[in-house]
Amino acid sequence: MDAGGIAWQAQWIWGGEEDRPRNEWRCFRRSFELPDQGVQEARISITADSRYVLYVNGILSGRGPVRSWPSEQSYNVHEVGHLLRQGTNTIAVLVISYGLSTFQYLLGKGGLLAQLEAETNAGASFVLGTDESWRTASHKGYDRRSPRMSCQLGFSESVDAGLWDDGWTGGESDLPEWENARTVGRPGDEPWPSLKPSAIPPLTEETVWPVRAESLKRVEAVSWTTALDIRNAMDPDSIRHANRVSFVGYAAVIVRLSEDAEATVGFLSGFDALRGIAVNGTYYSANDMEGERPERYQRLRLRRGDNLLALDLAGTDHGTGLHFGIDSEAPFELVSPLGGESGSEAPFALIGPFAARVPIDHEESDSPLADYEGFGGDKPLDEQAFEHFGIYGSFRAVSSPSELAAYEKWIKPFPAELTARESVFAKSVWRRTEESLPIPMDVQAVCMANRTPAVLPLFEGADTELILDFGKEWSGYLRFEADAPAGTVLDFYGFEYMRDGWRQDTYILDNTLRYVCKEGRQSYESPVRRGLRYLMVTVRNASRPVRLFGVQIAQSNYPVAEIGRFHSSDPLLNDIWEISKHTTRLCMEDTFVDCPAYEQAFWVGDSRNEALVNYYVFGATDIVRRCLELVPGSAWQTPLYADQVPSGWSSVIPNWTFFWAIACREFAEHAGDRSFAKRMWPKIRFTLEHYLRKIDDRGLFFIRGWNLLDWAPIDQPRNGVVTHQNAILARTLRDAAKLAELAGAAEEGAVFAKAADSLVEAINEHLWSDERQAYLDCIHADGRRSDVFSIQTQVVAYLNGVAEGERKDRIAGYLIEPPASFVQIGSPFMAFFYYEALASLGRYDIMLDDMRANYGQMIEYEATACWEMYPNFKENRPNPKMLTRSHCHAWSAAPGYFLGAVVLGVRRASDGWKSVKVAPQPGDLKWARGAVPLPDGGRIDVSWRIVEREGGRVFDLEVRAPKGVEVELIAPDGCSADMRLLETR
Repeated sequence: MDAGGIAWQAQWIWGGEEDRPRNEWRCFRRSFELPDQGVQEARISITADSRYVLYVNGILSGRGPVRSWPSEQSYNVHEVGHLLRQGTNTIAVLVISYGLSTFQYLLGKGGLLAQLEAETNAGASFVLGTDESWRTASHKGYDRRSPRMSCQLGFSESVDAGLWDDGWTGGESDLPEWENARTVGRPGDEPWPSLKPSAIPPLTEETVWPVRAESLKRVEAVSWTTALDIRNAMDPDSIRHANRVSFVGYAAVIVRLSEDAEATVGFLSGFDALRGIAVNGTYYSANDMEGERPERYQRLRLRRGDNLLALDLAGTDHGTGLHFGIDSEAPFELVSPLGGESGSEAPFALIGPFAARVPIDHEESDSPLADYEGFGGDKPLDEQAFEHFGIYGSFRAVSSPSELAAYEKWIKPFPAELTARESVFAKSVWRRTEESLPIPMDVQAVCMANRTPAVLPLFEGADTELILDFGKEWSGYLRFEADAPAGTVLDFYGFEYMRDGWRQDTYILDNTLRYVCKEGRQSYESPVRRGLRYLMVTVRNASRPVRLFGVQIAQSNYPVAEIGRFHSSDPLLNDIWEISKHTTRLCMEDTFVDCPAYEQAFWVGDSRNEALVNYYVFGATDIVRRCLELVPGSAWQTPLYADQVPSGWSSVIPNWTFFWAIACREFAEHAGDRSFAKRMWPKIRFTLEHYLRKIDDRGLFFIRGWNLLDWAPIDQPRNGVVTHQNAILARTLRDAAKLAELAGAAEEGAVFAKAADSLVEAINEHLWSDERQAYLDCIHADGRRSDVFSIQTQVVAYLNGVAEGERKDRIAGYLIEPPASFVQIGSPFMAFFYYEALASLGRYDIMLDDMRANYGQMIEYEATACWEMYPNFKENRPNPKMLTRSHCHAWSAAPGYFLGAVVLGVRRASDGWKSVKVAPQPGDLKWARGAVPLPDGGRIDVSWRIVEREGGRVFDLEVRAPKGVEVELIAPDGCSADMRLLETR
C-alpha cells in the first residue's frame, strides 16, 4: 500500500522491444464486463512514464501524471463512475515516452500503471489493473522523428490521421499491430521505488475560441527543410541528463542536381553552435551570412551533379534542434555521403566528434574547451584547443565526395531518428513567396462558436496561410475540426506576438503541429501543452477547399477562483493588475512555471514571488506547498539544491535556493502551518549547512557557479564573492532561524541567526566602498574589487538588513533617486524586490510611478500578460521590434501583489491571517476597492475613497471581514478618517 492508501494489484506494463523509446506514442486498452447491478462509484488510479492521456469508453477522462521525481512517482486518481455502463466497457490510454530527460522529466523507462476500483450498487467490489492481459500497439499515426520542441520540453507532433484507427479509444480495434503488453515491474520497483498520490486537484480545461482572423496569405513553400538533433547525435548518452554538452564536428550531405543552379541554404534556429558551412570546399562563416539573426541565409551556386554540403558544428547546446532548409528553383535530391539510395529520408552523415564531449553546467566545466569561443570563453579555436584540431580544420576544404575516404575513421550515419522528415517550423517561417489578401467575412467564421465552417481559399501551386488571434495569451491543448480531402496537410504554428505585420518567431521553440488529413470531416485534440496567443494555420496539398469548423484551445491551469479584486480611479493600474492576474493564472500548471510557451519549467526562485502574487489574487495554498516540497528532491544532484525541478539539468543558482528557503518561512506563516515547518526544517538546515561551507577566510560567501539575480549588466561573475548573493544569504539564514522556531527547533536555528550576523559584518567590512559610498557589486576570484555599482545591489543590501545607520540612509537616497552611473533595474523580476524596498521606505508614490512607466509600456503595446523583460533589453537584440523574449512570464507579475498589499493595504498581522492590518496607501489615487483572499477561505473586502467634507478631505474606509478574523484599521498618515469594519455578509 502506498502513501495514498492504494492497495496496488496492478503491474507496470509496456510493449515493443525498446525499454526507453524516443518519442513513442503507445496505445493501451482493456475491455471488460461490468455486473448487471451497475456501478455506484468508480475511480482509476494511474501514472505513466512519461505522460498519459486516459479515455473511458472513448471519452477523454484525464491527463498526467503531474511532474515528479522518479523516486517519488506521482499518480492521479480520476473519478470515472459516470462513464461506465452495464455490459462491455473499455479503458484506453495513450502514453507518450520521451526517451530523454527534459526540464520537467528525468529519464526512466517506458511504463504504464493503472488500476480501476469500482463499487457496484449491490455493494460488491470490482478491481481491474494493468497486466499482461492488456493489449498494446505503437500508434502508427505519430511520426517518431518529429523534432524536440525545445531543450526544456518534449517533442512537437506530426500525426497522419489515415494511418491509425481513431476509434481505438472506444469500440473494438484489434488490428494486427496490437499485442499483449509485457510486465516491466511491480509497484515499488525501480525506477519508481515509491508512488505518491498527486497533491493537487486535476487541472482545468476551458474551451477558448479565437477572436478574429488576423491575416490571410497565399504562400509558396521552400523546397526542403529538416531539423537535426545535433546534441544527441554528438553525445548519445546525453539523453540521461539535460545539461549543456560541448562538441566539435560536422553533419554532411550530398546535394545532387541535374543542372547548374542557384540555391539558398537557410537556418531558422536559435542553435548557437553552427560556425558556418562548407560547400564543395568553399567555407562560409555563419557570422557573414545574410539575414536578421537568428535567421541566417547563404546564397550558393551549385554545380550539376554532386555537391558536398557540410555544417560546421562547434560549441555547446542544451538540446535546441538545428532547423534549416534548402531552396532552389531546380529540382535536387539529397544523398548520403556514405552511399546508398538517393532521396533517402535520413541522408546525413556525422563527422566526428573531434573533441571530448563534456557536459557543461552553471557550476562551470573543466573542459579544455572552456576558454574558447562557443564554449564559454573568448579565444578563437586553434591547435591548442583539442587533439584533433587539424583534422577538424582540414575537413572544411573537402571539395568532393571522393575525398571523404581520408576521413573514414570519423564518418558514420547521422541517426535517422534524430533527423526530422521535415521542419514544420522552418517551413512556417521561411517562404519562397507570400501575398497578403483581404480576409472574407466568411473566413472569420472560424472564430465563431456557431458551427458555421470557414471555407479557406485554394490556390494553384501554392499554400493557404491563415493567422488566428485568440485575443490573449493562453496555455493548453489545441483542438480543431475540419472537412478536407485525404492527404491534405494542416500545419499549425503558435507564437506570442505580432504587430503591424511583424511576427516574433520562436526560434528556440518548435511550437508546431502537423496533421495529415484522412478523407472527410474529422477532429483532433493535441495531447501536447502549448502556450500561444496567435496560431498560424497553413493548408498544403489540398485538392479542394478545406472547411474549418473551429479551432480552439482547451485552456488548462491549476484550478483557482478569482477571489482577489482590484479596481481604482486609475484605469492604467487596473489594466496592469488584470495582466498580472492573467499571467499568474497561466503560469500555474501542476507547479508554478516560468512561462507557458518557451519552457513550462518550475524555476524555484521565480516561484517565491509568484506565490506571493497568488496569495493576493487566488489564495491557493496546495500548489505552493507542492512546489516547496519538490525542491529538496534535487539533493541527489547537488546538496545546494537545483534551480529548476524536477529536471535533468543539474544547475544551481544560489539565490534561487535562498528564495526557496525564504518562501518556506513565508508559507508556514501565511498558512499558519507549523507541521509544514517541521517537515521542511531538516531539509533547509541540510542545504544551508552546505552553503555555509563556502564561507571564505574573510567571512564572505564565495562560490563558483551561476550567480544570477537580474539580467541587467551588473557584475555577477561565475566565480567570486557577489554582494547581492551574500546579502540574500544573510536574510535567508535569519529566515531559517524563524522557521526553526516554528518547527520547535529554536536552538538549531540560533546557529543560523549567528551566522547571519557574522556575514552581515563581513559584507560591511569588505564590500562597502568608502569612495563611492555604496556597496560594490562583487570581488572577483583574483581579488579584484569590482568597479561596477548597481541599484540591484543597493536594493538587496537595504531590503535584507545589511545596511545600517548612515549607510542605510545613504542607500535609501539611491533607491529614491537612482544615480545615473549605477546599473538600473533590468527586469520586472528585480522590480519585485525594488518595490519591497520602496514599501519599507514608505515611498509608495515612486512604486506606483514605476508601475505606470514600465508596466504601462506593456499595456501600450497591447500586452495581455506581463513580459519577461523590459523592452529593448540587451537580451532582445539585435531586433529592435523584439520587445521581450517571453510575452507571458509570472516572475513579472509583481503588481498583482503590491496593489493589494499596498494600495488596498491588506497585510497579515499573525500566522494564518488570524489577525489582519488594513492600512491603505492611496498615493495619488482618489479611490480604490478590491478584495484579498484568506488562506482558510473567505476574504477581506476593502473600499476606500477620499471625499470632500465640511472641514476638509476625509479618508473614507470600509472593510468587511469574516467573523473571527481580528482586523486593525489604520488611516494613511496625515489624514482625518472615517473608518468602518463590518462583518462579511
